[in-house]
Amino acid sequence: MYTAEYNKDGSLRHSMDCKMAFGRKDVNCPRCAEMLSGAPTRSGWQSGYFETKKRQVEVEKASRAAHFAPDGPHATGKCGPVCTAFDW
Repeated sequence: MYTAEYNKDGSLRHSMDCKMAFGRKDVNCPRCAEMLSGAPTRSGWQSGYFETKKRQVEVEKASRAAHFAPDGPHATGKCGPVCTAFDW
């Protein structure tokens, strides 16, 4: 039997000896046993990463739209020479 290991917030985590693979849970791991008995999965770094990335892309699109708007800095000539280098 594996020893129970805890995160800093006190929640149970997978032990170092957990043999979970491809979603098949290890019945000897305390966290896997907890999930087999119906505990929900926790959102990890992946969901936070993808939400942050999605927000960054949206902010970048809005920034470009504002820059290239008809009354924006690009159209009025307020941006620098790097931005306007290839505008013929």
